[in-house]
Amino acid sequence: MIAMGSALGTGLFLGSGEAIGYAGPAVIIAFALGALIAVTIALAMGEMASRHPVRGGFGTLAAHYLTPYWGYLSRWLYWVVTVAVTATELVACALYLAYWFPAIPVWVGILLFAAVILAINLSTVGSFGAIEFVLSGIKVIAVVVFMLVGLFLVFLGTGENPAPGFSRMVADGGFAPNGWAAVWIALSVVMFSFGGIELLSITAAEAKDPARSIRTAARTTIVRLALFYVVSIGIVVALVPWRSASATGEAVEKSPFVTVFDSIGVPAAASITNLLVLIAALSAANANLYAGSRIMHSLAEDRLAPKIFARVTKRKVPALAIGVSSVGILAAAVLQMSGVAAFGYLMSVVVFAVLLVWMLILVTYVVFRRRGIEGATFRMPGGTASATIGIIGLLAVFATVFVRAEMTLAAVVGLIAAAIATLLYFTVVRRRLDPADIEAAFAEAELVREQQKGGGA
Repeated sequence: MIAMGSALGTGLFLGSGEAIGYAGPAVIIAFALGALIAVTIALAMGEMASRHPVRGGFGTLAAHYLTPYWGYLSRWLYWVVTVAVTATELVACALYLAYWFPAIPVWVGILLFAAVILAINLSTVGSFGAIEFVLSGIKVIAVVVFMLVGLFLVFLGTGENPAPGFSRMVADGGFAPNGWAAVWIALSVVMFSFGGIELLSITAAEAKDPARSIRTAARTTIVRLALFYVVSIGIVVALVPWRSASATGEAVEKSPFVTVFDSIGVPAAASITNLLVLIAALSAANANLYAGSRIMHSLAEDRLAPKIFARVTKRKVPALAIGVSSVGILAAAVLQMSGVAAFGYLMSVVVFAVLLVWMLILVTYVVFRRRGIEGATFRMPGGTASATIGIIGLLAVFATVFVRAEMTLAAVVGLIAAAIATLLYFTVVRRRLDPADIEAAFAEAELVREQQKGGGA
């Protein structure tokens, strides 16, 4: 549910409009390809996490199987991901708010919703968990209901809106109106939607029975996400002309899901849908601010970030880590205030950074298997061959930096951030590291796994 809640958000509900603008109805193929790439990442992480349910997730795994530098870089890159995702989701919230109140500037909406999630994150962890559970549950139910209603409208229709079937998918320029190369370009938007699956390994250390629960989560999460995304997007392009559902990075204004109900003349349903996708975005922003603050806190605890961010309040909340993890929110508000449409650029920064993290996960997996080690409860079908296919897919998405302006800018920002992190590592951080800490984490995880295997836990 944590992985589902993080991944099921703005990438589907708002960012899909930009993907539709590139590929037209063939965006369905882009989501299917993105799901296949994500499958390799989820299963690779699941196999490694079932064998090593260590604290720090994929970062600790990379430090062990590659080098401490790659573990350090992957954790810092993932912090950048959470910061940018939080900002992106709040921009989406502000855009959804403008559907009802167009006079309210987007930057004002960003700050309003920022105050909400900051208040939630600064409360006790128990309160955060209860609120996030409700928000995540609402959006999962909302997607299921949308799929059921959408399939009814596509194949049965109503008196005033006859069932279109698949006719609209080929009515305006064919299934791939902008050519098949556009499907490749759309992948750079689509992959944003699958961000969050890496949380499978981060939560492994706190699972009651990691070997069993991670196996189940890895196998089912990606299947559910793929079903939700492919079916939901298929419904959108089947019910409304693809040009009506599409948007460019500079003109993302409302969710294609809201457009569906606007187009069939059901205003109440459109407003309800807009409320649900707003809740979904707010939930994802809330979860990512939490994740980013905890990553920063753990980095500080492990001497990979300034020690000040390891401090907690009387409520055991890392307030300073929450504050520094909110920097993306401030940047988004400033960009919108200055007239720059931040959504497309922020989403591209997320995609570029998370692609680097995913690449490191798959490379770590290849080394893991080449050392003759396998998962405790399951193995990824195809092993290193499947991981290699996933790496090739990620490289293909990376290549869009040469043809898509937002990705080009994201690459510049991402490479500068990686260069700064690298400089800090070799000048400051490396001498603070103790390799024994990594090995101790693996030894502790192995002990817990053996106890559970023997029924001792």
